[in-house]
Amino acid sequence: MPEGPEIRRAADRVEQAVAGQPVVEVVFGLPRLQRWRGAFNGCRVLRVETRGKAMLTRFDNGLTIYSHNQLYGRWVCCAADETPDSGRQLRLAIRTRERQALLYSASDIAVLADGEVERHPFLRKLGPDVLSDDLTASHIAARLRSVRFRNRQLGSLLTDQTFVAGLGNYLRCEILFACGLLAAVRPAMLDSAVLQRLSAEILRLPRQSCQTGGITNDPVLAQRLITRGGSFESARFQVFRREGLPCYRCQSLIVKKTAGGQACYFCPGCQHQAPAAQGLAGC
Repeated sequence: MPEGPEIRRAADRVEQAVAGQPVVEVVFGLPRLQRWRGAFNGCRVLRVETRGKAMLTRFDNGLTIYSHNQLYGRWVCCAADETPDSGRQLRLAIRTRERQALLYSASDIAVLADGEVERHPFLRKLGPDVLSDDLTASHIAARLRSVRFRNRQLGSLLTDQTFVAGLGNYLRCEILFACGLLAAVRPAMLDSAVLQRLSAEILRLPRQSCQTGGITNDPVLAQRLITRGGSFESARFQVFRREGLPCYRCQSLIVKKTAGGQACYFCPGCQHQAPAAQGLAGC
């Protein structure tokens, strides 16, 4: 599933493609949304916001299109007269005279009046957006110390959208590695210095990923690996999807363990700060 950085980059592409231009038409591929056909003709997209993994396309007629890519959704932006070669189902099209933004495969789409946005069942439960300029490491540290979250295992907490919105599996694995923590660790087990580092990495890595197009590895190292012939996918992560490969820090082989339907990748040499829980439970 695309995570916060990927959705923010998609939102930037959509905004660049169609914002400010009169909309020729908005096409809905889901039957339940056909009643909105024609409601956006002649309107303009004001901006495209993100809330974690959700996107909000704001129009000047007081309506907002909410969309969530879920697992398979994909945005494509192209010329208005172009027909992308895709075997996917078109779910949403926002068309101007020159450009169009097309959403394929996703089915979690809704049209909301301005007053309905904050009451949307998914949006109203979200924690702060990890990419928000207003979110600080101090805010995250306070949430980690709170009664609500302090006794949760980090392996599940970091992908809980009510804690911080926008984190997913690859960011979870990369944040834990950066802090030398196993997924079984709970915030209550951490001293102040480690908790502060965890808070800082929860902010830093998603923002780095957004800026670099998905790199959570050391960007200098990633570029060196690519220059030497490695693919972008092989160079972008520290541990995620690197099972059986040597850790860039200590050369230990990266391990993969599956729990709760998600794969957790970690370095047994670097990730060891699990007081009273040296096993890999929860990973």
